[in-house]
Order: sequence, then structure tokens, then C-alpha cells
Amino acid sequence: MGADRERRLLQTIIALVGSATSSEDLTGRLQHLVDESAALFDVHAAGLMLFGSDHRLQITASVGHHSGLLELLQLEVGDGPCLEAARTGSVVSIPDVRVAEPRWPHFCRAAADAGYTAVHSIPLRLRTTVIGSLNLFGESAGAFDEDDLIAARALADIAAVSLMQQRTIDDAVTTQGQLQAALDSRTVIEQAKGWIANRNGVDIATAFSLLRDHARRNQLPLAEVALAVLAGRTTLG
Repeated sequence: MGADRERRLLQTIIALVGSATSSEDLTGRLQHLVDESAALFDVHAAGLMLFGSDHRLQITASVGHHSGLLELLQLEVGDGPCLEAARTGSVVSIPDVRVAEPRWPHFCRAAADAGYTAVHSIPLRLRTTVIGSLNLFGESAGAFDEDDLIAARALADIAAVSLMQQRTIDDAVTTQGQLQAALDSRTVIEQAKGWIANRNGVDIATAFSLLRDHARRNQLPLAEVALAVLAGRTTLG
């Protein structure tokens, strides 16, 4: 890993550690983790799944046109590396989805159809407690570089510590409400992405970039900007 990537990794870890005691804009912090992971590990899409209040995995953040769809497919059919990483607490890496098709036929066919060849799923865990998985999707076949794997595990562990620390500091009911709010906010963000894409005649990835960039420029929560777009108070494009 080069010096620039090491610096970016450290900055991401510092941001996660610094937010461990803060309940501000949880959705934005989770999205930041996914965005930085995709950039750091040079993959074309990434997604984060966390266990919700009903103990079922739910998508909380994603970047890339197809990553959310693939994870949703796993939730529907009940198989795939992202689910297995979260359930077992172990890294699950697929260098080539075509080879892994006998193991996860539904997932591997969907991944191949979407243009993804390699998938790497890293659990978010603190000791024996697993709260979700960080999932990276690449368009080129190949095993995860050992240094990248170590860095990805470190990032996922720090994210888990950050979320678990928040649970410890906050009242259990309040914290669960925050996580559920993050999941609910995701629905609003997805609706806004679709509305922007339809209005501007752009793809979903471009629509999300417009939404995210506006939120960052104005230092606003993603969900707040999404609600403003849907209500007609903000126009992006």
C-alpha cells in the first residue's frame, strides 16, 4: 500500500474513532466508511450490512450501481458471501464468482450478470460479537492482496468498535433507535436517487453523486438532503 493510501486509511480510521462517542448523522458516517473502502481497496462497488432490531441483516450504505441490488438478492435468497461473513465472523473471499457458482448459484450468477467477478466480505466484529459485514465488489478476478486484506480487516474492526462503543455509551433503546433510523434514512435516500435519476436523465450512480456532493458541500446529513429533494425544496443537477 502506497504512502497516499496509507495516509487515507489512517484518516478514515481517525474519523471512525473520533465519531465513536457521537450520535450525529450515523447514516453519513456509515456512508463515509463505504465510500472510503471502495476508494482504498480499488473496487468498483462496496456495501455495508448491519443487523437490525429484528436481528436480520439490512443494507445501511452502498456505493456503486449494483452493490445494493446484489446484497438485497442475498437477503431474498438467503445465501452469499456477505451473509456468511456476518453469520460466521470470518472473512469470505471469492476471487472468481464463476468458480464459486456451485456454492452460491443465485448470488454468483447475479454478480456475473452485473459485471462483478471478485467479491470480498469482511465481518464487523468485536471479539465474538458480529454486527454486520463490509462487502467489496471488483470487476477483475483475483485474490485480495494480503496487505489490503489486513487493512480491510482493521478498518472493519475499528468500525465495529465505533458502533459498539456508541451502544455502550447510549441507552440500549436509544442506540437501537439510531440504527433503525439509519436504516429508514436509507430508504429515503434510495427514493431520492431514483427521483434525481429520472428528472435529470442520469444513471443511479450519478444521481447519488449529486446527492452526496451537495450534502458534503453544505455539511448536511444525507437523509436531510434526500427529504428536501423529494419535497421539492432542493433541486440538484
